[in-house]
Amino acid sequence: MTTATGTNLLTADDLLRLDSRGVRGELIRGVLYETMPAGHEHGEIVMNLGAQLWNYIKPRRLGRLTGSDAGVWLERDPDTVREPDVAFFSAEKMPPGMRMTGYSETVPDLVVEIVSPGDNRREVRDKAWMWLSHGVRLVWVVNPATRTVDEYRPDLAVSTVLEDGFLDGADVLPGFSCSVSAVFAI
Repeated sequence: MTTATGTNLLTADDLLRLDSRGVRGELIRGVLYETMPAGHEHGEIVMNLGAQLWNYIKPRRLGRLTGSDAGVWLERDPDTVREPDVAFFSAEKMPPGMRMTGYSETVPDLVVEIVSPGDNRREVRDKAWMWLSHGVRLVWVVNPATRTVDEYRPDLAVSTVLEDGFLDGADVLPGFSCSVSAVFAI
């Protein structure tokens, strides 16, 4: 669930300070949208898919993988900082081993968004298109209720992968494959 708070525009630095005081959220054009914990199932899905990606990316030194707390700074004046549930940054964009503090100002190559219990379909769809509009090459929207994954790619129609299907890294992570059922494994 996301809620807008306040009317004063905040900056990415303000958001970092708020996080240190326990306020969690995203900035959209300077407006804080507080986020709430999404629950156990959501967390398991993040870990399941994150582990699949990590086990493929790390030994091949293909790039870096982050979780939602990392944040991605997409726009300035007013600032937009979004927090994908999982994000992959290719080694060309973000070399392994380079220490980073604060929010990434590099746009990920792959973003994973997991539909939370309070999300509405339009918000999630709009968020996926927002990622693509900023240069993300592949967005996976994982829907626990339907046990499906919607794949968004620039200039292509959205495709839905059913639970008995496989996610494919395409040109973002060539050779990566993961069964959708593994994403939902308990």
